[in-house]
Amino acid sequence: MSTETKHTSLLVIGGGPGGYPAAFLGADLGLDVTLVDLDANPGGVCLYRGCIPSKALLHVARVITESREAEQWGLTYGEPKIDLNRMREWKNKVVGKLTGGLGMLTRKRKINFVQGRAKLLSNKSAIVDRKDGTQQTITFDNCILSTGSRPVIPPNMKLASDRVMDSTGALDIPDIPGSLLVVGGGYIGCELGSVYAALGSKVSIVEMLPQLLTGADRDMANVLIGVLEKRFEKIMLKTKVVEMKEKGKKIEVKFEGLHVDNPVQEFDRVLVSVGRRPNSEDLGLENTRIEVDAKGFVKVDKQRRTAEPNIFAIGDVAGDPMLAHKASHEGRVAVEAIMGHPFIFDPRAIPAVVFTDPEMAWCGLTELQAKQAGREVKIVSFPWAASGRATTLGRNEGLTKLVLDPHTEQVLGVGIVGVGAGEMIAEGVLAVEMAARADDLKLTIHAHPTLSETMMEAAEIFFGHGTHVLGRGYQ
Repeated sequence: MSTETKHTSLLVIGGGPGGYPAAFLGADLGLDVTLVDLDANPGGVCLYRGCIPSKALLHVARVITESREAEQWGLTYGEPKIDLNRMREWKNKVVGKLTGGLGMLTRKRKINFVQGRAKLLSNKSAIVDRKDGTQQTITFDNCILSTGSRPVIPPNMKLASDRVMDSTGALDIPDIPGSLLVVGGGYIGCELGSVYAALGSKVSIVEMLPQLLTGADRDMANVLIGVLEKRFEKIMLKTKVVEMKEKGKKIEVKFEGLHVDNPVQEFDRVLVSVGRRPNSEDLGLENTRIEVDAKGFVKVDKQRRTAEPNIFAIGDVAGDPMLAHKASHEGRVAVEAIMGHPFIFDPRAIPAVVFTDPEMAWCGLTELQAKQAGREVKIVSFPWAASGRATTLGRNEGLTKLVLDPHTEQVLGVGIVGVGAGEMIAEGVLAVEMAARADDLKLTIHAHPTLSETMMEAAEIFFGHGTHVLGRGYQ
């Protein structure tokens, strides 16, 4: 097949939350940019099959839950009537609006967008198999790899059945199963399990490890888990799935664990959410000096530069944490490095958010990390039971937590669990990045009544004079 050849200053392979911001910044800084992606518009897994559609459905779930909770406030609604077709249409409309907007911004910036799959031929060229069946060779001065990741399905859970779903399939909401098993107690499993539970499914979750949301501080995670225990049918910890097979219109699952009441159970659907794998295969890396580690992550330096000085890697393909906002920031670092500016990837804090209900968010050093490192810290927490705003919302189960250096009083980390934690964590990120001290938070006037003032009140507790909490509350 004959191919046409085009030269570009910057080739970006992958149009997700790392790739398209990098392409946009490169164009804004005067580079001739070519962006290659399989979808019709930029957006990647995040916008098409991840962050955005999942949050749209989580919003629906929250509305359903609030309608049921409203009775305690003197409001009685009928049981919500769920129209799955309209729900899908709304979710798809949200996705279409955002990805369409990115397509428009791509054209306005005069970026050459190629729909297809790219593979490196060398450190200076790539071949693109375009969606229309043609091929194009692209030569480049610099290249950014932003190919993302994909869900992992263990061999013993791979069935030729549409009743076994990964996270992408679950977002399509094919139906509301009477019973759903979620395999994996990480943030994706907890989020999507929450959606199906709100829609009416009896949700069970199974996790090999001793706890859900491994890695999160337990006092925060326990607040969320306490809510999930009420909404989920069953949470099975220290338990693994040994075998799955289709049995009529059910999936029969065999479990193995210390606390399994019934080792063989049947479910209408199974969602497998046990992790993600970087998309570093079939990129032509063997045609370059680029190296990958044992997990398949492309090896990069602090500027996100690979072993080929003119090729960079960002986002999920370049290592943990696999977060959209981390990818976007890395994209900026890579482009600035290409422009010759002294940028490096060296954040003090990368926020993480679990968009369940309640939400959980944290940044910087966690209490768990401090203990594992043997680092001396002071922990101070403000319970939302003492928050006026949380009480008016009927949601005072939350907690705001500060991790402080005991000598300098510097804010090393922040954790929040409760309504709107994902929005509130930005103040914590700024505090950690700016090396703020506890008194900076204490003396910053926060609006009342708000949830954000729990940050100020947590800092007040450190100094022994919290307005709404008695005593000096740090550990």
